[in-house]
Amino acid sequence: MRWLVIIAAAVAFGRALSGLLGKKTWSALDDQWDRIFLDVLDIQVAAGGILYFFASPITAAAFRNLGVVAQNPALRYFTLDHVLMAILAMMAAHIGRNRSRNAADDRKKFQQAAVWYGLAIALILLAIPWPFLAVGRPLLRWG
Repeated sequence: MRWLVIIAAAVAFGRALSGLLGKKTWSALDDQWDRIFLDVLDIQVAAGGILYFFASPITAAAFRNLGVVAQNPALRYFTLDHVLMAILAMMAAHIGRNRSRNAADDRKKFQQAAVWYGLAIALILLAIPWPFLAVGRPLLRWG
């Protein structure tokens, strides 16, 4: 699912940047990609919330002993850092969608979308437990 989020974010951000730099007119396709980006991001964050509160052995261990969270990088990452960045990314994406929809002209629509979606992408990329990190996970899971 994270790859769908990244692809949708890249397309929505790319369209916003292209529209801003190319002085294009906001189209129904721009609006559609914004909606797709938010939909897949919301689904990803909701799925993460379910894992976080109900299914993750990592957060279950952290909740049993919150004092250990600050001292254990993996527990801190998955209990605090990862979750906070995901929520902030979702907020940035929603702010961008709202501001772009309410903007007075096409240039401002693209500008708002580019700024806020760019911020959301940065947070999403920071939130991913990349394999090269100490808390890393595989890029692809097959089961």
